[in-house]
Amino acid sequence: MHSESEILRASATWVWLPRDSESEREHLQLVRYPARFGGGVRASVIDSSLDAAGVVDHAIGRTRGWGERKLVFWVGAADSPHVEDELRRRGAVHDDTVTVFARAIPGDPIPVAEGIMAETVRTLDQVRDVDAISVPVWAQQPLDEDGLAAQLDEVTADAESGTGFRALARVDGHAVSTAGCTLADGFLRLWGAATLPAFRGRGAYRAVLAERLRIGGEHGATTALVKGRVETSAPILARCGFAAYGEDRSYVLEV
Repeated sequence: MHSESEILRASATWVWLPRDSESEREHLQLVRYPARFGGGVRASVIDSSLDAAGVVDHAIGRTRGWGERKLVFWVGAADSPHVEDELRRRGAVHDDTVTVFARAIPGDPIPVAEGIMAETVRTLDQVRDVDAISVPVWAQQPLDEDGLAAQLDEVTADAESGTGFRALARVDGHAVSTAGCTLADGFLRLWGAATLPAFRGRGAYRAVLAERLRIGGEHGATTALVKGRVETSAPILARCGFAAYGEDRSYVLEV
């Protein structure tokens, strides 16, 4: 398993770039999300010689330049400078908190409830099932047929290169939960877990978690890294052998 400093560094530099997004890296990481994810700009990984006000001004200016109004700042202990107080001063609203978790791979096995089956996404029908879960959970726009085909191409390319996979869990044959993972530098990054509300609390999240850990072990990952929401997945992750390594918080600023 990686050291604590390696885990913290990997967590601090972890950024997601959705397909069709735009990004910029100057003073901090800025990502303009595509419309299907609600648009807006995500800011993170602050490493700048500017002061806190200067960093926030830069992010606001770039957000306006992109024609967006919603700016979401993710802040953490590794930021330089720290901008949390400046964001609050400007009226930003605290929106979410995640705990940074890690555990060794393989580690203790994760028990999966009877009747829940997990699988790796490889087909167009499975991609369609993933979208049917993600749309209501994340309030996304559904993919059209071209979008589903593009998503399958992305999933296939990642799987063939061994850099990323998507898992799907079924209860009585019905797709109810999904989550993704990315492999980088011996880490298995776990992301995007979503379970239909009617099926929460029945073990579907554990099923996709176990499937992704299995995939990571097969591809040589030694440490699983995940950011779990304090109010949802964090307690489950703690019970599944993950240790906490701090928190990240998000703030929403209307610009």
